[in-house]
Amino acid sequence: MNRQLENKRALVTGGSRGIGAAIVRRLAREGVHVAFTYVSRPDKAEETVQAAQASGVKALAIKADSADAGAMVAAVEKTVKDLGGIDILVNNAGIGVFAPIDDYRLEDFDRTMAVNVRAVFVATQAAVKYMRDGGRVINICSCNAERVPFPGAAVYAMSKAALVGLVKGLARDLGPRGITINNVNPGPVDTDLNPADSDFAKILMPFMALPRYAEGDEIASLVAYLAGPESAFVTGASFTIDGGFVA
Repeated sequence: MNRQLENKRALVTGGSRGIGAAIVRRLAREGVHVAFTYVSRPDKAEETVQAAQASGVKALAIKADSADAGAMVAAVEKTVKDLGGIDILVNNAGIGVFAPIDDYRLEDFDRTMAVNVRAVFVATQAAVKYMRDGGRVINICSCNAERVPFPGAAVYAMSKAALVGLVKGLARDLGPRGITINNVNPGPVDTDLNPADSDFAKILMPFMALPRYAEGDEIASLVAYLAGPESAFVTGASFTIDGGFVA
């Protein structure tokens, strides 16, 4: 690591495991002091804290439900207080409830939108108040914002497609301050919630150009680029990293 992000301060939502934990670890290796939110599995949160601290940075786990707007604002404020500021926000927390429209519950619709869309807006609104010029906002979106080749994913896809419009608009709002905002759109990633050896993976694999799932570290590498100085002219964009899922 060239540690171009040495001593930056970051908040990663949903950072205790999976893609989020990979992002926390990668930012830590780049020299970033990092806070992250989690909802359950405090044991996983502590593992991620220790992994980040092993890179010689400060690390902080904050229990906060992304569906709770007040908790999102409080997480940003605790990050600023404990780390001395915030330079990078990674909106990673997300949920997916899959069901055909005839069976889709309104409460699942509302929670999906609260976590996948409203929380991104709330955390971003709170964070940019504290960011210096040149800050970074990165949303973990999904390739399903562009392609949905199986039934039951309409609401999830809609929630992720909303982020495409959000970053285009906020790029205009934040551009005068040199703050960039972009989406990372992963395809299937090997995590404990979506393992590469699951029955669901057997459904997805035929859609791939590269016949495998991604590793979390591969997604984290793109996040690290967008968080760094070399991406200063990149904003309002969505970057697909999906093994050819939407090709």
